Amino acid sequence: MSSESDPDSAVAANGDVRLLIPALTPFYERARPLAYAALRAAFGLTIVTHGVPKLLGMSHGSMADPMAGSINLMTNVLNLPFAPQLAMFVALLETFGGLAVAAGLGTRLFAPMLAVQMIFISVALGPTYPWIDRGIEYPLILGFIALLISLHGGGAWSVDRRIGREL
Repeated sequence: MSSESDPDSAVAANGDVRLLIPALTPFYERARPLAYAALRAAFGLTIVTHGVPKLLGMSHGSMADPMAGSINLMTNVLNLPFAPQLAMFVALLETFGGLAVAAGLGTRLFAPMLAVQMIFISVALGPTYPWIDRGIEYPLILGFIALLISLHGGGAWSVDRRIGREL
């Protein structure tokens, strides 16, 4: 018996899950692109708040000099060469890449770069999980959001959609 002819089936013939309250379908269809745009904007602007202090030499939270903190992390924890140059790249990525993702511009270019950054941060901070202990909880969820945005692209409410081009 197909699910189309079985009104008790939880899955419709097209593979979609049937809503418990079918009257909500139009609301969900209208709200989905707006919710995605809000998630993308919140993610991008959250990332920006980490880049601007590095570029402007401002304190950020308990860190008096976030650029020096980034350089220290890259040099002494990740053992990466060219730490000052990489830290500047990260600050630019967080500031301008974050703004671009928030606006939905070049999302499939910048979001994967931010996802990779979150992987490096998670490696550097691990294996501690709780963020309150400076663990990977925060960069881990941001990394997965960046991955989602990388795969989904700008979405309906984005500059990418407006200009009609996406990577």
